[in-house]
Amino acid sequence: MSGGAGIPDVPAFDASDVRLAIVASTWHTKICDALLAGARNTAADSGIDNPTVVRVLGAIEIPVVAQELTRNHDAVVALGVVIRGETPHFDYVCDAVTQGLTRVSLDSSTPVANGVLTTNSEEQALNRAGLPTSDEDKGAQATAAALTTALTLRELRAEA
Repeated sequence: MSGGAGIPDVPAFDASDVRLAIVASTWHTKICDALLAGARNTAADSGIDNPTVVRVLGAIEIPVVAQELTRNHDAVVALGVVIRGETPHFDYVCDAVTQGLTRVSLDSSTPVANGVLTTNSEEQALNRAGLPTSDEDKGAQATAAALTTALTLRELRAEA
């Protein structure tokens, strides 16, 4: 995966024996479907042809489903989008999702990569969704983060 401004270059790696799950919301379908496509492509490039994919309605549902997926997967990728509106709802949802995913990852000792976009506008989300006109592919980046972290944890545990 090639990096852009501040984005690290991630060399090719083999994660074919990593059990990967992806949980993606369905709000803002075009954006979430693009994030999921980027995640699937990175998984395939890493040797994973059939990751478990679960779709949920909104971002707030992602942490509890991610928690369940950590029970029998080595890595989980969380994908979705929350776009700022006119009420504090945005702040509450973003905080709950971020804290929830972090807690799930730490409690389960399983990497849970946060690919939930939290943007001020739909345009910002589209620019990060991995579409042909996007500058970034956060679905791909989150998947690379989850898989490389799973491989790192495997190495550390083998040394213990």
